[in-house]
Amino acid sequence: MEQVNELKEKGNKALSAGNINDALQCYSEAIKLDPQNHVLYSNPSAAYAKKGDYKRAYEDDCKTIAKAYARIGNSYFKEEKYKDAIHFYNKSLAEHRTPAVLKKCHQAEKILKEQERLAYINPDLALEEKNKGNECFQKGDYPQAMKHYTEAIKRNPRDAKSYSNRAACYTKLLEFQLALKDCEEYIRLEPTFIKGYTRKAAALEAMKDYTKAMDVYQKALDLDSNCKEAADGYQRCVMAQYNHYDSPEDVKWRAMDATAVPHTISHYPQALSEHLKNPVIAQKIQKLMDVGLIAIR
Repeated sequence: MEQVNELKEKGNKALSAGNINDALQCYSEAIKLDPQNHVLYSNPSAAYAKKGDYKRAYEDDCKTIAKAYARIGNSYFKEEKYKDAIHFYNKSLAEHRTPAVLKKCHQAEKILKEQERLAYINPDLALEEKNKGNECFQKGDYPQAMKHYTEAIKRNPRDAKSYSNRAACYTKLLEFQLALKDCEEYIRLEPTFIKGYTRKAAALEAMKDYTKAMDVYQKALDLDSNCKEAADGYQRCVMAQYNHYDSPEDVKWRAMDATAVPHTISHYPQALSEHLKNPVIAQKIQKLMDVGLIAIR
């Protein structure tokens, strides 16, 4: 731009004449007109140095260097050479941090990470790792099995069974929250496979969250009404809540305030036990217990 060059030359003449403030004014106006021209940034630095303001001169030099590194980073980014782009973005940020360069660096890092993740996928190696995990699991070496299943997931993140197997490891290791997370991913990938629901329910049951566990066992039964694992789990949760309601604190509370429980099931315990084996009936009884309409003694 002709006006930019004129301002630059005018600034240089002012600097040579010792009119430093006039020179800085010209350089500043030139930079506003052409902020991407890195050559312009070196001129104010020289002016500040001549003025004796070495700190400001140093800061301007750092900004100039940072801009040069950022431009190199941008060039590599456009060429999709993200590793090189990240290298120069970091060099730029080391000289002078700006939100724009930081954002660009994060963007390049995200793209590179995804490229590396996709490049790492190998279903054949995933199967090998899953088989190794199965061997360790059968031996009771759950930490090592978990490592193999994790590697299998990295190699093939679409294989639902690896998530299910790792969830089983987490459950054995009492890491129930991690088990739940893997079960949810398994269900997302294979919503009609019953194993994801039974393992999720088992983790919730182990955490003593019986109401949620019953809901998940029921979902499993909706998929397969003959699933013994789900039916047995459902009944265990019902009985666990029954035992909870019959805790010493509850007994004491009921003794102090007999009116607190309107109705109590106290007859035909054998018949009640048979009814609790039916998940549908057990769920209805549980709801009545939850709202306090009945209690089991």
